[in-house]
Amino acid sequence: MSVEVVTFGCRLNAFEAEVIRREAESAGLADTIVVNSCAVTNEAVAQVRQSIRKLKRERPSARIVVTGCAAQTQAEMFADMVEVDRVVGNDDKMRGQAWHEARTALDAGSQEKIAVGDIMAVKGMAPHLVDGFAAGLPRVFVQVQNGCDHRCTFCIIPFGRGNSRSVPMAAVVEQIRSLVERGHAEIVLTGVDLTSYGADLPGAPKLGMLTRQILRHVPELKRLRISSIDSIEADGDLLDVIAQDERLMPHLHLSLQSGDDLILKRMKRRHSRNQAIAFCAHLKRLRPDIALGADIIAGFPTETEEMFSRSLDLVDECDLTFLHVFPYSPRPGTPAARMPQVRTSVVKERARRLREAGEAALRRRLRAEMGATRAVLIENASAGRTEHFLPVVVCGGRPGTIQPLEIKGDDGARLLA
Repeated sequence: MSVEVVTFGCRLNAFEAEVIRREAESAGLADTIVVNSCAVTNEAVAQVRQSIRKLKRERPSARIVVTGCAAQTQAEMFADMVEVDRVVGNDDKMRGQAWHEARTALDAGSQEKIAVGDIMAVKGMAPHLVDGFAAGLPRVFVQVQNGCDHRCTFCIIPFGRGNSRSVPMAAVVEQIRSLVERGHAEIVLTGVDLTSYGADLPGAPKLGMLTRQILRHVPELKRLRISSIDSIEADGDLLDVIAQDERLMPHLHLSLQSGDDLILKRMKRRHSRNQAIAFCAHLKRLRPDIALGADIIAGFPTETEEMFSRSLDLVDECDLTFLHVFPYSPRPGTPAARMPQVRTSVVKERARRLREAGEAALRRRLRAEMGATRAVLIENASAGRTEHFLPVVVCGGRPGTIQPLEIKGDDGARLLA
């Protein structure tokens, strides 16, 4: 392949990688590696830099182009790397013109490496109809939103992706219809701040209306899944669809971040501890079997042991099944980076305890599945996922099909069917 895309970070980056590959190849780039970077933590940026050096050692003749959130926020740093030939902005990477310009510059041996625009000036969002997903791939992502209008004190991502903007509903429905026709059984809606969907569109439709329109107008779609949401923005339509339509999977991942009210205020989050717990309880009433996951940050500046214990307690109080733990990482330019920091050793130890609590919660959920019959989406000859996104060990089966399987047990991390 003339263009290889190496992707770090979120599901949105995974979707965008397909657009990047298509546009870069259409522009005629050859023997090129595009590194689609992540900036969520210092460790993520360090991993990108290490990968760039490794890729250049393995393929010294390849030209390396860096894009993504880290490229947008730290363009000069990547341009200073001798291994890097071009730095492309995070919005520009989705545009064919940027890749034509990259090819021209690279072929001419230009010394000007940086091609990064003002992400905050970007308005609107063009739909990208991706046809690069392998036909029959069980699960694919569809980008419906990008950017974020909120300014959590720990987060650099708005400066990497700009303000919130949405893909019009009709374009989303058309893309999903096209993907279903290609044989994809499960669609995952993804975005940076998914529950802010539609605020910039005429009539300001919300995520709930979008899910309704998808399920109504693409009746052939077997499974619709929603990625991470902000509980405080969940609208009534969305909650109704969760309760009423079985094609919307009973699995939600929540951006909770902390269980302590003072830390939540210092993070500039918009929900309280009690609101988070009440929201999870409401979801359980609407869909009793729903599986919930959450992002939680360990060791946020000023966090005491007592404050941390409230985050730890959320695992039980919100009945969480999946935990995505972030050891706090100060991002230059964010307000939290200027707050009194928790010792690194303490941050790591608290992250470890949170991960252990998450692993124990997953094991409890796996044990509770014993004897149930679940609709398992077969991903490959040995693995699948239930409607609750629980991993399953399977024996055979055609990838992309959904099969009712009886759960016989678990191995501590996966169900056995």
